[in-house]
Amino acid sequence: MKVPALYIDTSVIGGYHDPEWMQETRELWRQAEAGQWRLITSIVAEREVQKAPENVCEIFASTFGAANILDTNDEIEELADAYLAAGVVPTKYADDALHVAMATVHGIRLLLSWNFKHLVNVRREDGFNAVNLLRGWPLIRIVSPKEIIYAEQDEI
Repeated sequence: MKVPALYIDTSVIGGYHDPEWMQETRELWRQAEAGQWRLITSIVAEREVQKAPENVCEIFASTFGAANILDTNDEIEELADAYLAAGVVPTKYADDALHVAMATVHGIRLLLSWNFKHLVNVRREDGFNAVNLLRGWPLIRIVSPKEIIYAEQDEI
């Protein structure tokens, strides 16, 4: 069985050491290490992490190698520009549009983020998906790690 890929944005990488998000983020890492998920990120996150504290840079380096850091291309840039042109996110947050375009174009169905203002919310997800549909791209789900780490639990 193929291990599902999850696109991880910068906020989740930073969440590994953030007291507010640490427990759930580290559980996500444990599940990935156990083979439940394949964590993927991009050069966008790699660039953003360079400005982060050293411990965040270290978790990035120990988690992501060349095989799971996606690069950009013209299709990704055009899709991100379409999100911005449609007002899904303000131009000031162009990297958020790039994260979504990166996951979409590379065929990753789930994008994980702790960014509830610009990514993990119904209005934004609807906007990204409206642009995707108009341009022939598949729908994407944008969720917090909490929605993933508890997905396989059978307890009620």
